[in-house]
Amino acid sequence: MKATSYSLVSVLFSLSHLAAAVSIDCDHIRVDGKKFDLSKLAGRHSVSVHDTSRPPAEYNTTWTVNLCAPLKKLEGIRDQDQCPAGTRVCGVVRSWNPADDPEREHVEVENVIPVAGNFESSTGGSLDPKVSRLKAQDSSSDGLQIELNGGNYNHMKQKAVIQLQCDKDRTGNEEKRRRKREDKDDKKDGDDKAKPPSTSSLEFVSYGPVEGKEKLEVLRLNWRTKYACEDYADSDEAKKSGWGFFTWFILIAFLGIAAYLIFGSWLNYNRYGARGWDLLPHGDTIRDIPYLVKDWSRKVADTVAGGGSRGGYSAV
Repeated sequence: MKATSYSLVSVLFSLSHLAAAVSIDCDHIRVDGKKFDLSKLAGRHSVSVHDTSRPPAEYNTTWTVNLCAPLKKLEGIRDQDQCPAGTRVCGVVRSWNPADDPEREHVEVENVIPVAGNFESSTGGSLDPKVSRLKAQDSSSDGLQIELNGGNYNHMKQKAVIQLQCDKDRTGNEEKRRRKREDKDDKKDGDDKAKPPSTSSLEFVSYGPVEGKEKLEVLRLNWRTKYACEDYADSDEAKKSGWGFFTWFILIAFLGIAAYLIFGSWLNYNRYGARGWDLLPHGDTIRDIPYLVKDWSRKVADTVAGGGSRGGYSAV
């Protein structure tokens, strides 16, 4: 029996470490004794890169990232035009011919690049996240560097290196241009040069192969956000956004009462064969609660009403 229990504990312990190795907990990131909460950056974030170096066609690559969970498939887009399930960082290359299609009504998806994610069931690639402080590279920098792996494209391994740089004036959720449907190019009105400059906190740096024995392509992104500041977790703003003491107290009390009632009911059923109200522990007391509350309320009301009198004397 002891051996079985020991084996079960070992398996659970191994699974917990495996889960931590293939994922990233945005709510609780701790590096070198510093804690970070990146949960506010959850969801899809995209940045696009325009390429006119291969005329007559023009190309646009949209890099999309979700640090906290796999990217969800978009409705209305073919599966082959999206990255596979489990992808955290994805690149979609689109092309069009401005001479024949100035309004970009017939944009073609050329390539889909799964840069990072958990692909154990398909290619065997693992996210294997690595988080480090930017101060480890430059003592004057403030922020985090997150490396995500797992992708494979054109027989080359893929990696995303995302530098989250401390910017106390930005949340990191500022988008370059808000669109109703992500990852789909809408019709353009005029030239790109006439549009306002980028206000996106997520910025493309580079993408391409790196030197070394291993065939590897690396996508580099910069992301400006206050949530990457080392002192943000201890700031008043962060504490206000978190759960307070009373919230935790109420939650723990509720769970404790629920556990007590469930366990007591199960015990009464198995030991005494109880049914109905008799299942509940201290069922008589629970049934009397409405009456007790009613009596208590009446006494409080009488006390308040009596406190307003003048000792039995009335005005003449």
